[in-house]
Amino acid sequence: MIYRESGQFKKTYEADQAILPLRTDQIFMVGVLLVAFLVIPMVASNYVMNALLLPFLIYALAAIGLNLLVGYCGQISLGTGGFMAVGAFAAWNLATRTELPMPVIFLLAGLITAGTGVLFGLPALRIKGFYLAVTTLAAQFFLIWLLQRPWFNNYSPTGVISAPTVDMFGWTVDSVTDRYYLALIILVIMALIAKNIVRSSTGRKWMAIRDMDVAAEIIGIRPMATKLKAFAVSSFFIGIAGVLWGFLYLGQLEAEAFNIYVSFDVLFMIIIGGLGSILGSIIGAAFVVLVPIFLNVVPSAIGLPLGTAMISYVEIFIFGVLIIFFLIVEPHGIARLWSIVKQKLRLWPFPY
Repeated sequence: MIYRESGQFKKTYEADQAILPLRTDQIFMVGVLLVAFLVIPMVASNYVMNALLLPFLIYALAAIGLNLLVGYCGQISLGTGGFMAVGAFAAWNLATRTELPMPVIFLLAGLITAGTGVLFGLPALRIKGFYLAVTTLAAQFFLIWLLQRPWFNNYSPTGVISAPTVDMFGWTVDSVTDRYYLALIILVIMALIAKNIVRSSTGRKWMAIRDMDVAAEIIGIRPMATKLKAFAVSSFFIGIAGVLWGFLYLGQLEAEAFNIYVSFDVLFMIIIGGLGSILGSIIGAAFVVLVPIFLNVVPSAIGLPLGTAMISYVEIFIFGVLIIFFLIVEPHGIARLWSIVKQKLRLWPFPY
């Protein structure tokens, strides 16, 4: 019998641990990056990049951060929007009250959000499941309330403040194309970092805690340090996404822009895209961003125009049905379905 490298397990440890072990995956990823960096900026309009691609890239980064916590470590969180707000307001205050360079401000904003995540992750040491979800939901409302205090928005009478100009290593990010490129570069770098983290001993400890925390503790894994590290790393990613959301996409900051609906959207992304999958986070973000546009364009194109209220109801219905479906039938989401399709296509010419 001849064994082919068509499945998930490879012939050598190095191949099994590679980020993209199969050549077809490597070629596909290079093609995607070339399209993203070279083709899209030339063919996409400013409206498409600003209204579609920018929120997709930023949501994908937030979804990766949440997936590290929920999908890999098994700790439920409903406070994503609040942590994004912490990152955005931390960056704004650092930019206006100090003279630090923007790359340092981005890094410090992520670290401040990571510290906030650790603080609100402390209850995870004693509680889990539904009770942890309620705790993080309370964190969402508390953080939004706190960031509405006058000091955080420089005593703005409306509570809305303009985002400063982003200058990265002498590159002034002002046009839509510049903002798209910056968001794309940060997403690629952070996704690569996340992929390496989950392949490291830290990621394996997270998955052990997720699968069975008692057994993980028996074999020597420290649950307290492992869970808090998951909250810190996840919050760091989400904080950076919050900075991009305020500085690049909205162009202004308001605490209510990071409300509970943002938290739900990011949670829907990782459930639909795939829990415990970096690729699933990106696929889920694309799906959640594209569905409202699909509902606005397709029914009108086939002669069935829908009102704004009806589109909203249909959107909620679709998300609800898909979440129930994936939680029951395929918890690993669209990413797992894509993996199955790839394996079938590779095995099809050589079934034996």
